[in-house]
Amino acid sequence: MITKQKNIFYFIGIGGVGMSALARLCLKEGCEVYGYDKTSSDITEQLIENGIKIIFDDSVKALQNLLLSTDVQIVYSAAIPDFHPQLVFLKKQGNNVIKRAEFLAKVCINKKTLAVAGTHGKTTTSSILTHIFSKTNQSFISVMGGFFNNDSSNLIQTGSESIIVEADEYDRSFLHLNPTIACITSVEADHLDIYESEDIFLEAFVQFSKKVSNELIVAYGLPISGLTYGIEVAADYKAFNLKITEKGYRFDLTTPNREFKDIFFNQMGIHNVSNALGALAMADQAGIDINKSLLALESFPGVYRRMNLYRWRDIVIIDDYAHHPSEIDSVFKTIKTFYPKQKNCVVFQPHLFSRTRDFMNDFKTTLSKFDEVILMDIYPAREEPIKGVNAKILFDGISHTKKGYIEKNQIKKILKSSNADVFALLGAGDIGEEIKKLKREFISL
Repeated sequence: MITKQKNIFYFIGIGGVGMSALARLCLKEGCEVYGYDKTSSDITEQLIENGIKIIFDDSVKALQNLLLSTDVQIVYSAAIPDFHPQLVFLKKQGNNVIKRAEFLAKVCINKKTLAVAGTHGKTTTSSILTHIFSKTNQSFISVMGGFFNNDSSNLIQTGSESIIVEADEYDRSFLHLNPTIACITSVEADHLDIYESEDIFLEAFVQFSKKVSNELIVAYGLPISGLTYGIEVAADYKAFNLKITEKGYRFDLTTPNREFKDIFFNQMGIHNVSNALGALAMADQAGIDINKSLLALESFPGVYRRMNLYRWRDIVIIDDYAHHPSEIDSVFKTIKTFYPKQKNCVVFQPHLFSRTRDFMNDFKTTLSKFDEVILMDIYPAREEPIKGVNAKILFDGISHTKKGYIEKNQIKKILKSSNADVFALLGAGDIGEEIKKLKREFISL
């Protein structure tokens, strides 16, 4: 899809994490790259600094003359509606128009493709794998679904022999891929606006598993065959004898061939140990010296908004992208493990009307585990409001004596007024932008 000639690409929805990485790749390959997004963001600002021209007007008249040519190749995000004026016009005009997932699949052709799928853990697992590949001097491209902490680019490229990608289940995007090696971290129903039932959701993962040409690695207990990984279970890659440290975990490891002692991983959260196991298994199956992979775990920089730890005055702040009940529960368990005696408070911004509707009871149960619950309005992202679904209904259903409801710009007010010692600031919406405004007062831990 990217050739030696001077291709021109127009990315509709370029500010999305997955879209922006592909746009960066096209630019690095010598293509002319343009883009549209609804609003400006840190990502779009960085892309503009890199030399990509971006517009924030979806009208056809906003397209400059160069982009009116039928030679321009169009890549659009699954979050872009079919009625988007520019998309409608460019399709009708006869441009080569392709969804992001299909474009990603074409980029992967003729490369050893390592794909990470799963309801939870895709970004962290693929980021750990990327770090391992980088530290062991592999020739690879990584199209990351997140950012390493303190890094403004989600494209890592040292060569082109292998490519690391997230296999996103939304809109069945991952079924376009044909991975060489793949990992499935978890299969828990989500995106029920796309999938009609949990059974159909699982079947999509089964279909994905059948597209893997070499090795499939799966979290222990999933109803899909492959090499397994897990913690204190009879898995092919097993972590055991876990010991909590101030900055992460030490553990022993068995693989299909060997045993290793006293490994250090510098991240909090038992779910992150699981993510590290998935990445280690993939690297091992890709032929990377496992001793070097294990050493890389000590220097993993972490992923932006995945269990990021800060101190503000005398309190601890955990900033995390968690937006599904199970992800919120993982954060809660991490807090209870590392801060068992301190009072905790969750500040949560629900993401999507459909997800709030589909998991309403699960959200109520999980959020109620915290000592204090603060809720914000639903972040709609790509969705229109759904009648009878709002954050107030979720708020009323949370059985808690200590709960509150705030606007997104009132987070600092809660940090000041609450008597909690540990705060979890959670959500996949624009809560991240609000947290970013506070970070100049935070100290990284």
